[in-house]
Amino acid sequence: MSAHSQKKHHTVSDEALGMVASWFRTLSEPSRLKILRTLEKGEKSISEIVEASGLSQANVSRHAQTLVDAGIVGRRREGLTVICFIADPGITKLCDNVCNNLLKRLTHQVKGLGGS
Repeated sequence: MSAHSQKKHHTVSDEALGMVASWFRTLSEPSRLKILRTLEKGEKSISEIVEASGLSQANVSRHAQTLVDAGIVGRRREGLTVICFIADPGITKLCDNVCNNLLKRLTHQVKGLGGS
């Protein structure tokens, strides 16, 4: 029996699964992932996120609000400036895991096609 199959499986309610699906839907938008990647380097104002991400101010504001509503990003005011930060540090690890898995898969595919 593998170590993975030895893990206990917890019963999860349909309501909880719906919440998990909603959380993943929040992450399914590339602009939101750009914002998260920008914030991995530290907290930033909306205008700094705009500059770093190449997204419009309206898009950054809208997507940042969605991330705040999901509890993934937090924000605070400093005078007239809104500062955003990663509120759920686990999101960075999740994104890194997904990116590393995709990189492994792509590398494997390239090698399978005769690449180096």
